[in-house]
Amino acid sequence: MRGVEVLGTDRLTEQEVRTAAGVSPGGPLASVDTAAVEERLRGRLPRIASVEAVRSWPETLALEVTEREAVAVLAGDGRFTEVDADGVGYATVREAPGGVPVIRVDPAEGGASARFGRDRLVREAAAVAAGLPGQLRERTRTVVVRSYDGIELHLDGGRTVVWGSSHEGARKARALLALTKAAKDAERYDVSSPGTPAATGS
Repeated sequence: MRGVEVLGTDRLTEQEVRTAAGVSPGGPLASVDTAAVEERLRGRLPRIASVEAVRSWPETLALEVTEREAVAVLAGDGRFTEVDADGVGYATVREAPGGVPVIRVDPAEGGASARFGRDRLVREAAAVAAGLPGQLRERTRTVVVRSYDGIELHLDGGRTVVWGSSHEGARKARALLALTKAAKDAERYDVSSPGTPAATGS
């Protein structure tokens, strides 16, 4: 094997991937344990969502990488943890990426975090953020999750959206977009029951 080719990276550098792969040129390509290479990469670089190590005959190992995409962030200690659509926190950064909301876990009285677990609540919030259309996600500043079915969106301009659970996200998004056009001056929108959305305040 003479070289390692890295494909599909965005935030990661090719050298970071090569180093984490732990494969040294010089040996027979056929002897490379591709499954072990993939496992090392996923373990050493949490930003990687999936990777496939492919022998490219006669002398190259190709690493086809898919990176995680941030749909939201968690704030803490002056830093931000990027969270993907599955609720996996995978990278800590100094500045939040643009166009994604901050998840705030604020358990309701009765111990929602104890019943569901904080990780479950983060996953629910991430699922909501991931399902928002681009224009709506960019207007969402915070996703507040108090319980499994107690999720709110805080939009720009101080407006609040009662979202409910993560179920029927596409219907709720359509209902919210329609509401924000029909009731532009409303302060509070409720799409927890997308068949009967409501807007209040002005």
